[in-house]
Amino acid sequence: MLLSALSVTFFFLGVAEPGDLQRSVGTALVGGTLMLALYAADLPVRRLRIAGGVVALIVAGVVIASLAEKGTTVQGLAALADALLIAVAPPAVILGILRQVRRVGRITMTVVAGVLCLYLLLGLFFAFAFITVQNLGGGAFFANGDRVTSTTGVYFSFVTMTTVGYGDYTARTNLGHTMAVMEALVGQIYLVTVVAAIVSRLVPRSAGT
Repeated sequence: MLLSALSVTFFFLGVAEPGDLQRSVGTALVGGTLMLALYAADLPVRRLRIAGGVVALIVAGVVIASLAEKGTTVQGLAALADALLIAVAPPAVILGILRQVRRVGRITMTVVAGVLCLYLLLGLFFAFAFITVQNLGGGAFFANGDRVTSTTGVYFSFVTMTTVGYGDYTARTNLGHTMAVMEALVGQIYLVTVVAAIVSRLVPRSAGT
């Protein structure tokens, strides 16, 4: 369920036309994704309710701010809120993975799905981070003068993380360069170590019964 929710969030942010509605729906999707991650971690019901209340307040704040103000500051703060929501999800996913392995005693497709969720979360986090840096730091993020939006941010983030490097977008500032290199390094190291190790230990359902 979490992997499906992340896929929907990724597709929406990458396709929907940037604007107030897109920003509001995107934050709601990110918040829902976080709640699924917390649910997968088997958190107590009381903590889930508290988290749900905080997420609802953040989503409502982004919607209200988007309707009241159209400036880059609101866009930056909304992206920052999304990045923070995304940043909370990985620890919950890791906790859920560990509990799944402890419960079943082997690596299953559920564990692999959780590992892939972490990869998607990383890409989405950097996408929102790029938007935040631009709108709160001033100036276009890309060297060609284009401003990063949710669509170009998601595109640039995953192209960078997979080290495809088409070259149509490159970061303009030293901070942007550093963030891009950091994402590429973390993404590739994660793939060749964590994902490779997990997949190599995957036990087919028939073999585990």
